[in-house]
Amino acid sequence: MAINVEKLNTVLQNFVTGTSDVEGAALVTPDGLPLANSLPIGMDEERVSAMSAAMLSLGERIGSELARGSIDRIYVEGDAGYGVLTSCAEDAVLLVLASKAVKQGVLMLEIKRVISELKLILI
Repeated sequence: MAINVEKLNTVLQNFVTGTSDVEGAALVTPDGLPLANSLPIGMDEERVSAMSAAMLSLGERIGSELARGSIDRIYVEGDAGYGVLTSCAEDAVLLVLASKAVKQGVLMLEIKRVISELKLILI
């Protein structure tokens, strides 16, 4: 069965527009291939996908080397906001970009909600 990319894009678009202070989201494969996205204008989906895969690979290595087990999420905080990379399914990873003003607890709850919605489409 083929993945319904249109549905994935719709879910991500609704997530970005309906969640306060979320600026973008992308669903990528662990190999760095884009599946779906709702990214800010001017952001290259190929580059975002490749960087997400690199972050995931490095995060998994760090978790292993530091005896922290398998990783749940990778969290990057910068001057302009946050990037959160979370496993979505065996073959998909969700990247969420949020502004500095985001309420982190609400963001994590919303990420869990959208992941459960995306998993229904991916399975």
